Amino acid sequence: ANVSWPRCPSDYIGFRERDTSPTSAFAVGFGRPTPNHGTELLEGFDLGTLVDRFGPVPPQRAISLLQQVCHSLAEAHEHGLIHRDIKPANIFVCPYGQDPDFVKVLDFGLVKVRAERGTEDVNLTRGGFAGGTPSYIAPEQAVGDEVDRRTDIYSLGCVAYWLLTGRPVFESDNIARLIADHVHATPTPLSERVGHEIPADLERVVLGCLEKTPENRPQSAEQLSEMLGSCETDAVWSRGDARDWWNRHGDLPTAPDPHQHFSSTGRDQSPRAIP
Repeated sequence: ANVSWPRCPSDYIGFRERDTSPTSAFAVGFGRPTPNHGTELLEGFDLGTLVDRFGPVPPQRAISLLQQVCHSLAEAHEHGLIHRDIKPANIFVCPYGQDPDFVKVLDFGLVKVRAERGTEDVNLTRGGFAGGTPSYIAPEQAVGDEVDRRTDIYSLGCVAYWLLTGRPVFESDNIARLIADHVHATPTPLSERVGHEIPADLERVVLGCLEKTPENRPQSAEQLSEMLGSCETDAVWSRGDARDWWNRHGDLPTAPDPHQHFSSTGRDQSPRAIP
């Protein structure tokens, strides 16, 4: 794994201070004369795998997961950082401390194309236009306009759609068509997509995130979190519900100590490789 190390002490300080959220995974350099790096060892599922293996999540769990992502994005946005590649593969749910259903947001600022020769994967980060992943890209990002925190809100709306329906907002094997749909097409309401009722206020919030014009979306991650928290569902996703779920679907992984983030082995021990 190749790591772009900070160039000077001020870069190191900025790099470290901008990754203080427990819901954001990070790596740092340390040690002399040869710097090592350490990242958290997480045991769980990214949201793509979660839905692929177990199907759409109930509304109350979706709200819990999405609010945690909002908390991570709010801190990043406060520091002027726009993720630009929010997607299920970059959101990891795992036991953490006393919380059995804790969310980590991964890959801040990392862009890599990994499609094999002769194939195109619409779920992989793309270079060459504005960065991002075609299945989760905001309209303004797709056309190369300026991006801001509301760009991440759109992508998180796409993630919410995936969590609740098990399907991406738009589907096409043609990347150009897929991107055009994000720019111009109207999403199918979630309830119509799955054939059963999604709580109406939750559906409105998700579709509001998918508005083409940034001014018509929730204007911040904090506002989106509040809107999600106001949605009525049949139940609240509790810590007990989360623990029961993990116990039903295999052994509950051992939760790492939240205060011990690093390894000094010099090897990447996170659930994803650093390009």
